[in-house]
Amino acid sequence: MALTDTFIKNLKSAGASAGVKHTDSQGLYLLVKSSGKYWRINYRFAGKQKTLALGVYPTVSLAKARQRRDKARELLADGVDPSTAKKGKKQAQVAAAANTFELVAQEFLATKSESWTPMYGAKWLRGMTKDLFPYIGSLALASITAPILLNALRKCEKRGAIESAHTLRQTAGQVFRYGIQTGRCERNPSSDLQGALKPVNTKHMAAILEPAKVGELMRSISSYTGQPMTKVALVLSALLFQRPANIRQMEWAWVDIENAMLTIPSQDMKRRKHQKVNGRPHFVPLAPQALAALKEMRPLTGHGRYVFPSLLTGERPMSDNTVNSALRRMGYTNTEMTAHGFRATARTLMIERMPGISADVIEAQLAHGKSGPLGSAYDRAEFMDQRRKMMLEWADYLDKLRIGADVIPLRTGT
Repeated sequence: MALTDTFIKNLKSAGASAGVKHTDSQGLYLLVKSSGKYWRINYRFAGKQKTLALGVYPTVSLAKARQRRDKARELLADGVDPSTAKKGKKQAQVAAAANTFELVAQEFLATKSESWTPMYGAKWLRGMTKDLFPYIGSLALASITAPILLNALRKCEKRGAIESAHTLRQTAGQVFRYGIQTGRCERNPSSDLQGALKPVNTKHMAAILEPAKVGELMRSISSYTGQPMTKVALVLSALLFQRPANIRQMEWAWVDIENAMLTIPSQDMKRRKHQKVNGRPHFVPLAPQALAALKEMRPLTGHGRYVFPSLLTGERPMSDNTVNSALRRMGYTNTEMTAHGFRATARTLMIERMPGISADVIEAQLAHGKSGPLGSAYDRAEFMDQRRKMMLEWADYLDKLRIGADVIPLRTGT
């Protein structure tokens, strides 16, 4: 007689240690013990008597137990041992749980610890944690298809972070390639998303590129009434045209007044980790105007580590937004001029308005990398004479623009 839901619900344990079997049909039975009610099915495979556990009542209902019994009988009909299939499925589930996108991404990140800088690694993980882990982090790597990945990237895209969405497609691709290499998946769905995201509209850093307007900017800096330290940071941003981080994080240990040289250690430059470790320092010749600005700062901050320390604590450099905020107070919007824009200003005016200065020397002073066998030659001593001369000419040129003197005419010819 087949079991019923009411009968099963009212069943009580008889107290027997081995339990009591209540038969349903086609080998299915309910084993009732003091510890609970267990669904089982007996079957024969390869000449051996076996038992397959189908779940525990009431989590697995009578109807569900019969469905599992029927699936087991189908496997037997196909010559498959249901117990072996169940173990294989469980192992696959365990493997999938150990090979989720987030876990594989963390493992991949660990393999890069020797070659990536801590800052880059933290940025890489921050993007993943914010925009991918919440949506696909718990999914098995092999189960993530192109549409699933695209759906996660679209959430980033919808909030206007178009460039971040493209970056995340690339970083996700790194994880999938690593998954393929380590046998966790067979495909990289990020490759199938080429062209699926909105295009990135590249924006150049805002910068003033017209001599007359640069003269106005220099006069605004000269008359700046904010913090003296901020004013000098603005002056050196214009004179030295180094990356904003290298200006605000400048240390007195880098400054050689006697030899008129700023030496930025390799590890503080924007370089790959192995280049930071093995590269040479970046040298910045100091024109008299730059030396005068630094001498002005010496009585104020020379007792500490940083040339431009935070106003809150001398243990940290000034905020990364200080120079930009000063430019805003001077009336320049973020579409007109930025701290990074001083680099574009210098490069453009030197190329277009100061004949005789080699573009290669300018690029070397900007610390722009160059591919190919000559790339490492950029910072060699043989360039120093040209760079010293260029930095002096640039400082004098800015002075002329500031006082409104005649500027050097635009270069003509080819």
